[in-house]
Amino acid sequence: MNTKSLRLALSALTLSAMGLAACGGPGATRESARPMSAPPSPVEMSMGAKFAADDGMFLEEMDAGGGSGGEAVAQQYIAYSHSIGMRLPVNAIEPTLQGHIDACNKAGPAVCMVTNSWMNSYSEDEASASLNLRATPVWIDQFLNGVEAEAKAAKGEITNRQTTAEDLTVSIIDTDARLKAQETLQTRLEQLLADRPGKLGELLETERELARVNGEIDSLKSSLAALRQRVNMSKLSIGYETKRNPVSQGALEPLARAFGDFFYNLSSALAAVITAFAVGLPWLILIGVFVWIWLKLIWPRIRRKKS
Repeated sequence: MNTKSLRLALSALTLSAMGLAACGGPGATRESARPMSAPPSPVEMSMGAKFAADDGMFLEEMDAGGGSGGEAVAQQYIAYSHSIGMRLPVNAIEPTLQGHIDACNKAGPAVCMVTNSWMNSYSEDEASASLNLRATPVWIDQFLNGVEAEAKAAKGEITNRQTTAEDLTVSIIDTDARLKAQETLQTRLEQLLADRPGKLGELLETERELARVNGEIDSLKSSLAALRQRVNMSKLSIGYETKRNPVSQGALEPLARAFGDFFYNLSSALAAVITAFAVGLPWLILIGVFVWIWLKLIWPRIRRKKS
């Protein structure tokens, strides 16, 4: 088996893998989306036969077609993102935040995991916090069903609720189909290395192609796992803000600050006036001298000449 035959074989295997990917790609899923475990959609496709003349090797590509009695039931893969805002008394923000973190940790990382949390305390009457987590849809539904009663019990309120959905059906089915095609190509390349030993150059070329396919498989597995993670674990963002008390110390703080700064502001204004006078006094003297010279010396002469 020479290099030309090997290249024909590798080309045939690659075309076959592309054919398998096309059977389960985005174009197919738009007509009849299917679950991850379902076989490729019925598409009549034959890669034909490939013949390597030098060694008389006849490579026959598998037919990707097949009959189907009915249409496949569409299965959707939806990634949900939820956000909720809570307005609470300042002394209830930290306990509520910690209670939500404890509830998530108690459920376990397989059900819920905290991705980010922070809290800022600006004064005795003002604070804010945020919590981001990923959890199963069932856990999030239970949390959202009880969060309004929790806010009322803390003498607070829910300020906003939002849910967004992203359809990942096409991406997941397409990635899965490409992964299966690459795995099929990987198996054929391994068989080619095992069953048809050849020259060193031919073996190296086949091994390079196998290494490329292995890298593509690892990449597709990572992408598929990330997509499935987004479907299986929804996102939840919670924002906590202060519910202000109109008669609290913080509400009167601007007025108290104004009274406290009265003498300071007064002295600052007087200092500004004195500074301006000190800066302008030399100019006033100079202008007065010019006016005196004009009125006493220059202007009388001008009048005499006119008369």
